[in-house]
This record gives sequence, C-alpha cells and structure tokens, in this order.
Amino acid sequence: MSKGKPISLHEEFTKLSFLDNRTPHTSEEESSRAFAALSGYRDGAVFIGHYAGNSEWERHSKGDEIVYVVEGQTTLFLLSEGEQIPSTLYEGQLFIVPQNTWHRFETPEGVKVMTVTPQPTDHQVDLPTTT
Repeated sequence: MSKGKPISLHEEFTKLSFLDNRTPHTSEEESSRAFAALSGYRDGAVFIGHYAGNSEWERHSKGDEIVYVVEGQTTLFLLSEGEQIPSTLYEGQLFIVPQNTWHRFETPEGVKVMTVTPQPTDHQVDLPTTT
C-alpha cells in the first residue's frame, strides 16, 4: 500500500482482472484479482474494484464510506427501516454511505469503483433484519 506519493488510478486498474457475474456468494479468492487496497486511510483503506454483478450486504460501524464511480455505473441500495432505497451512480459521481448503514451494489454492465472504506466491515448474504 502506498502513502505519501501519488497513486495513478489508471495504472492500478490495469493490474486488476475484470470480475464478471459477481454474486453475494463469490469467494474472496475469486474476487481477489478484481479488487485492490491502494493505501491505508485512518482505520480502513482506499480500495478499487472492477466487476459486474451483485454484492452482498455490508455495513461499516466505525464511519461513513465514500464511494466514487471511476467508470461505468452501479446502483447502490441503502437499507432504511426495512426498505431498500436505490441510487444509481454514474461515472464521476460520489456517494457517502452513512456509518452503520447496510448497503449493497447491483452492477449489470460493469463498473470501476474507488471506495474509502472504514474497518471493520460486516457482511451478510441475506437481507439484514436489523439496521
């Protein structure tokens, strides 16, 4: 991971393999070539990913998550009082996911995304019943 020097997102994305058909059941091994940590940041890291498909539910108890779409588009779903609230994000758009909010991504065509993600991250395949 890199701190204190410039990071070229373009160069870093060329090191990744595109993960087609991501599912909530995709293993860490299967997804490891499509995601990378670029730098530590506070209690988490700056990550990039290149994929199509759907993610599992996740939340971050230590802080907000920043999501930036570098290329393509994705729909980010936030869980609020049992309701899934969709927001379609396009290239060049930024979204702040509030701390401790369950969320997931649906990406049928493919996306290159950068996130600033606090740790720890809770993951859940099924729709969470608690918020």
